Amino acid sequence: MFYWRSTVPPSVTPASAHGRTVELAFTGRSPGAGAAPYRGLNLGGHVGDDADMVEVNRTALAARLGLPRQRLLFVNQVHGDQVEIVSGPWTGLVPNADAMVTREAGLALAVLVADCVPVLLHDARAGVVAAVHAGRPGMVAEVVLRTVERMRDVGASEVSAVVGPAVCGRCYEVPAALVDEAAAVAPSSRARSWTGTPAIDVAAGVVEQLAGADVTVTWVPGCTREHHDLYSYRRDHVTGRFAGLVLLREASSP
Repeated sequence: MFYWRSTVPPSVTPASAHGRTVELAFTGRSPGAGAAPYRGLNLGGHVGDDADMVEVNRTALAARLGLPRQRLLFVNQVHGDQVEIVSGPWTGLVPNADAMVTREAGLALAVLVADCVPVLLHDARAGVVAAVHAGRPGMVAEVVLRTVERMRDVGASEVSAVVGPAVCGRCYEVPAALVDEAAAVAPSSRARSWTGTPAIDVAAGVVEQLAGADVTVTWVPGCTREHHDLYSYRRDHVTGRFAGLVLLREASSP
């Protein structure tokens, strides 16, 4: 079910009476409900797959995390810079946003990708976590920086990031004007494709932005277009979505 998974152990200090763990993960194109071209653990409900099959996969993921389905949260991603502060399961319409921040234990925040960059942010000591969907427009709009700011607004001080697998610069050929737009925000995003044409490395741009904001970065390797155990829109066009997710859990929880 997971392409990559890790846990940050609890940090108990005088300012934090109880330790909390942070769970971080990226799902993969592992066995799940549904049929081709969405065969596997497709978690995207907006890509043409059968809605019941997507819900079966989301419920299975929640169960694997030991959570009720309603505590696994997704947003309607719009390639913008909106950051949602979350305190519990959705009670109305699911908001349009590309990032979520919470201090609430037992809520899994998930973002969906199939070439875009999933970013998981955490400050275990302060008990603040976030999940960010950063495609090319989101990187240009500095959605990861806005999310770090919101985390600090609610108490985070030592933010760390895990940047997940995404399409690499060699595989993301775009018009030169888009490269210039991205490089104006993050120069390291300027790249060349396998054939020497203009390209963008969105993940490199995101890493540059995080480093500039004094965020410690772990970068999980893997190009979505090159790894068939990950969904890739650039490779397959009609396809599913995998998730990056973060969960703050009380240390005493199972």
